[in-house]
Amino acid sequence: MTTRRLVTLFGALLAAFSIVLGRLFVLAQNREYADTAQAQTVTTLPLAYSRGNLYDCKGRNLTAYGVEYYALSIPGESSYSRLFNYVPYAQQSLLYSRRNSNEPFLVQVGQDLTDQGIYTYAVPGRYFPVPLAPHLVGYVNGEGEGVSGLELAFDDVLGSQRTLQSVQCVTTAQGNLVQGSEPQLVTRQGQADGVMLTLDETIQRACEGVAQKNMTRGCILVLEVDSARVRASVSVPEFDPTAVEKSIQAQDTSLLNRVLCQYNVGSVFKPVLAAAALEKTWDWYTYDCEGSVDLNGHVYRCALSRAHGRMNLTSALEKSCNCFFIELGLKLGGDAVNEAAADFGFGDAVYLAGGLQSAEGNLPDADRLEDLGQLASLSFGQGELLATPVQVAGAFNAIAAGGVWRTPSFLEAVIDENTGAAVQSLYAPESRRVMGQENADILCGMLESVVENGLGKDAQPQHGRAAGKTGTAQTGTYNEAGEELMNYWFAGFWPAEQPRYTIVVMQDGVPEPAVSCGEIFAQICEALYWLEPGEYTALENAETAASQAENGVDNNA
Repeated sequence: MTTRRLVTLFGALLAAFSIVLGRLFVLAQNREYADTAQAQTVTTLPLAYSRGNLYDCKGRNLTAYGVEYYALSIPGESSYSRLFNYVPYAQQSLLYSRRNSNEPFLVQVGQDLTDQGIYTYAVPGRYFPVPLAPHLVGYVNGEGEGVSGLELAFDDVLGSQRTLQSVQCVTTAQGNLVQGSEPQLVTRQGQADGVMLTLDETIQRACEGVAQKNMTRGCILVLEVDSARVRASVSVPEFDPTAVEKSIQAQDTSLLNRVLCQYNVGSVFKPVLAAAALEKTWDWYTYDCEGSVDLNGHVYRCALSRAHGRMNLTSALEKSCNCFFIELGLKLGGDAVNEAAADFGFGDAVYLAGGLQSAEGNLPDADRLEDLGQLASLSFGQGELLATPVQVAGAFNAIAAGGVWRTPSFLEAVIDENTGAAVQSLYAPESRRVMGQENADILCGMLESVVENGLGKDAQPQHGRAAGKTGTAQTGTYNEAGEELMNYWFAGFWPAEQPRYTIVVMQDGVPEPAVSCGEIFAQICEALYWLEPGEYTALENAETAASQAENGVDNNA
């Protein structure tokens, strides 16, 4: 290529570059063009993630209640003034602080404001106004991610393939909508699976009502005897999953799921020793209670140091005689007591899902029980023994179920929310025989006698007979008045004639409850009776026949 051609080519390129550079300079100096470029800012506002839901055993929603509304707030006092009266109190400070921001934002409002010319978007609400089983269900954060309970344990399942909704706005540099543009609702489709629990919504609501009326701290657990499925799981005090920060700030233990926490159990442990004695055919065993036992210089006493006299298994359970069970425990030996307790589920955590499980409690091992003081304390449910309400429920359920222990189960299946069909079964309890059917029936009769003739009389409902055991456990902690804070229990099953439900009531950390656990138990039995009309026809017929016989009525006349 000649020098002349090179010069010509270079000149052409230089000219082209000069034209482009000049054009860019003109565009940069033109305010109209600059404003147009700035006006093309796209602001994306996440609105809501859909999430798989939790359901009761009959497919009724435990989450996803109704709708919530979010309004688009445009910067400026005008938008602030129009929205203020419709924004919940908790959100008003947010609205005020961001009223002069340079970008739009979404704020929750109490109703659809579309007819007032305000862009409003509906999203599904997550929790009921009165949340159901909040401790078991748990809660999600502002991004729709599980933080506690089953929401966290199943976060991968409930949050997979989520539908994401967002609002896209074309805005100016000041955050206002570009003239002629409209916010666009953008949906990224997805579908999450749901999780079916074993809870029964009607039984859960009834038990929550009983708990709120009668206790300030404690829990209620209801199991179906034949399957060990948990039909109600209540912890008090409750918390609002939409305002968790209030419970955190209060430090009032309302976030604790007491069903899964460990406590001193007291005399509700005594039926385990009774079961061990029956399995050894020691139904003949008796002991003359003088009100106290001196063991190597340490004195153990019955309540109020009361001497109960000659006791057998039945009367010892009726009177909750500590001395009888201490002597029985010493006779059985540490190995047998530890083995029986382990068979009935003490010392083992109850696993739900993910990282969610009950506390293990504390069951002294056989070596530890070589210390006779430890064995004596364990024999009447004190000392180092700790257990969870769900462990106690599993133990009593084994007695009611004819001697077969099953893992208390909270979960039924992962389901397809479109069809309701099970995708994966979650109900897979362990089971083992822990005592013979005949001995279990005998022990059921003894526990029925506790309610009929013993310390559990206030647990007797109006319909059907009940069976169970009281418990009062020392904690070693005291309030400012110097009163020891005790744990109070009633564990049993109903109706005793043909057990259908195992029920555990526990009140923790109180000097003395306003309403006994036995009374609360009886209220739950009555609620179950009226919730399931027609289920207890045989029971009603038996009651009628018994009443007529008592009054001298001849049914054959």
